[in-house]
Amino acid sequence: MWCESTRLIPTLQLAQQGNTNSLTWRTQFLQTFLERDMPQLGVSIPAATLRRFWMMVAHYHGQIWNSAEIGRALAINETTVRRYLYLMSDVFMVRQVRPWFENLGKRQVKAPKVYVRDSGLLHALLNINNHRDLEGHPKVGASWEGYAVEEIIKCFQPAEAYFWATHNGTELDLLLFKGGKRIGVECKRMDAPTMTPSIRHALAGLKLDHLHVVYPGTRRYALAKNVDVLPLPEFVNAK
Repeated sequence: MWCESTRLIPTLQLAQQGNTNSLTWRTQFLQTFLERDMPQLGVSIPAATLRRFWMMVAHYHGQIWNSAEIGRALAINETTVRRYLYLMSDVFMVRQVRPWFENLGKRQVKAPKVYVRDSGLLHALLNINNHRDLEGHPKVGASWEGYAVEEIIKCFQPAEAYFWATHNGTELDLLLFKGGKRIGVECKRMDAPTMTPSIRHALAGLKLDHLHVVYPGTRRYALAKNVDVLPLPEFVNAK
């Protein structure tokens, strides 16, 4: 089975090798993985079909999964959609973050959020060729969120990891269980994150021990009791 240690270098590092060479390498990897590696793993689904599905996942990156909508777009049934999603998850190319739901008196989302686990492959699937394209792309925020989620889960190594969302728009990117504590994480691609209603609702409703807002900045500061903003590297290195 495909080993997680083969996960690719994220785009920010690949970019140092040159945008053209990086994109060519990632495009060739996608083709080789689907046409050679997947059949070697016993997968008989046509490469073109899986590529179309993978591209749909890329467009859903950072969103709540909707099997019915994907099925209509690809003209396949929901059972097949779910089978494809679990297949791509099993080979470590897609991450499903399961929803956390409990009796909070609110209608809660019960479908997973999905991410393309490698940001370089995400950008190749979305035809993002360079940093300028990324900055102008509607998925720029979701791209950073997915990178942050992957690094946090990999480095923090929680016992369990979920997201939480209600149908009225309240949400939390990550709910982590570790050492008997409930840790909330919000991933914000902005210069100076501030307190939001979602943070307040998650902190109280989920009975969090602490809530961290991670961002691409360099300064750490408090927002409220048990709520702070900190740079992503500081969070993943602290464990």
